[in-house]
Amino acid sequence: MVSSIAPSTIRDWLRADKIKPWQRHSWQKSTDPEFLKKATVVLNLYERARALARRGEILVCADEKTCIQALTATGGIDPAGPGKPVRHGARYVRKGVLNLFAGLLVHTGETMACCLQRKRFVEFQTFLQMIFQSLWTQRIRVLHLILDNGSTHAPKQIRGWVRSLKLPFKVRIHWLPVNASWLDQVEIVFSPLQRKVLTPRHFINTQELESRIMDYFAECNVHPKPIQWSYTSTMLHKQFASKLHREPMQCAA
Repeated sequence: MVSSIAPSTIRDWLRADKIKPWQRHSWQKSTDPEFLKKATVVLNLYERARALARRGEILVCADEKTCIQALTATGGIDPAGPGKPVRHGARYVRKGVLNLFAGLLVHTGETMACCLQRKRFVEFQTFLQMIFQSLWTQRIRVLHLILDNGSTHAPKQIRGWVRSLKLPFKVRIHWLPVNASWLDQVEIVFSPLQRKVLTPRHFINTQELESRIMDYFAECNVHPKPIQWSYTSTMLHKQFASKLHREPMQCAA
């Protein structure tokens, strides 16, 4: 213990130990008791996506980006200039809300999307019908659909509804573990959308917001690229094995 210390000394210590306390990384531990089982199925599908496609089985991740507000900056937006960033007014007027439904065709990287006013199971059914009737499903035998457990996806109703459609191909639904959205590849699609289209958020109305979103996906689909997913089920099992080794199971008294 010392009464005083030079900031440069602390900086040198942190630099030597490669410690960066000003950086942070958030994470969420899944509470699903079947996490390992469900995650293994999904990761194996990702790893085999291209091989499955050659056999007539496609893999689609579907989810929503909800409550996207159309905000109009009252001060307007000034474009970037030499040595100056984009400037936009801090005050805004709300012009409505949209909900984005999106599906990612894993083996090609193509995205199918639509914007709807609400986010109920009825709207999700409308979106799934778009997928089922699209070019994606021509001459396929199986559609593997990866979903989270959100109420919009109606886990107790969706299988019966899909069966009632009498589709010419099978639909196999794979549920993600609870609190494991990082396993959903379509979430990676939402990240650049937020950066490139929704920031800064300045739209005259919801029509302009929808047009910008759909134009973005149309442009991405001109030259789609599959997501370079590197996390495998083998890595997952090794990680779980190391955690079990560090945290031995506690038996109830």
